[in-house]
Amino acid sequence: MAQQDEEAVVSPTGWVAEQARRYEESGGTTGTGVQGVPCLLLDYRGRRTGQLRRTVLIYGRDGEDYLVVASNGGDDEHPLWYRNIVAEPDVRLRVGTEERFAARAETLSAEDKARVWPSLVELFALYADYQAKTERDIPVVRLSRVQD
Repeated sequence: MAQQDEEAVVSPTGWVAEQARRYEESGGTTGTGVQGVPCLLLDYRGRRTGQLRRTVLIYGRDGEDYLVVASNGGDDEHPLWYRNIVAEPDVRLRVGTEERFAARAETLSAEDKARVWPSLVELFALYADYQAKTERDIPVVRLSRVQD
């Protein structure tokens, strides 16, 4: 995935960039949540540029794995980060004060999504509103730790 010293380009969205900066600079002690909901940092490769990119995402858990929702606020298009991880599923995460670690991204099947969706909506109720806004089936992605 990424060289340890490779700089990631942070999301151009202002509040995301600011939160990602605080999260990283604090070593995961600040900027780790949105509206009281836990967030992680996701580093991924741009499918066209090959550039390392970073975003902040709300996450849930399923056993040892992390779950993120490609909601894009209920937009009819998938978020860019999602399109990129479909093309290149090897990613890196920072969750709280843990150092960065390698993970593999996998979109959940309809059956697995149905099993975890209620807990994700309980975690962040707006996900239900986002799904109601779009005809697009909002993907849920499993991020599983892999050995570096």
